[in-house]
Amino acid sequence: MDTHVLGMLRAIADDELELMLAWRNAPTVRANMYTRHEITLAEHSAWWRATQQRPDRRYFMYEYQGRACGVVGFTDIDAASLNASWAFYAAPDAPKGTGSRMELLALDYAFDELKLHKLHCEVLAFNEAVISLHQKFGFQVEGILRDQHKVDDKFVDVYRLGMLDAEWTIQRGPMFVKLIRFVQA
Repeated sequence: MDTHVLGMLRAIADDELELMLAWRNAPTVRANMYTRHEITLAEHSAWWRATQQRPDRRYFMYEYQGRACGVVGFTDIDAASLNASWAFYAAPDAPKGTGSRMELLALDYAFDELKLHKLHCEVLAFNEAVISLHQKFGFQVEGILRDQHKVDDKFVDVYRLGMLDAEWTIQRGPMFVKLIRFVQA
């Protein structure tokens, strides 16, 4: 099934680093991240240089209808155990449905390109929309890390979610059809 109608994941160009940083620093994005301070360009550039040198990390720009709309990242890629962690964020002004489109493309990349057996992620408990989105795609809650992360002066739970390649094989077709219907509506 051709996924191009849903957009694409592509390499991040050097001239997109400031755009990526602006999205990452947007209050609506930053509020749902472990790192919540406003990141400087120097800090971001150093992170990007280090990330590019690591074979266990891959980051992509999500592009939809010719416009950069978000970032998808895979970290802790373990070639021996065939698992990895992933995360994503959309541009604050991204079109409706961007998260779902990015998620489908990310799952395809994880299981088709990286050949993973398992993909997992962590989500702060108050980010119920993203937990729900992952579950719609077939992610299972594997655990709740109680009071795992401090946000301001309060500890919050962290949800650990995971999906196996066989689960994605079953889930992919129905999710693709739903997204195509949404795009065509």
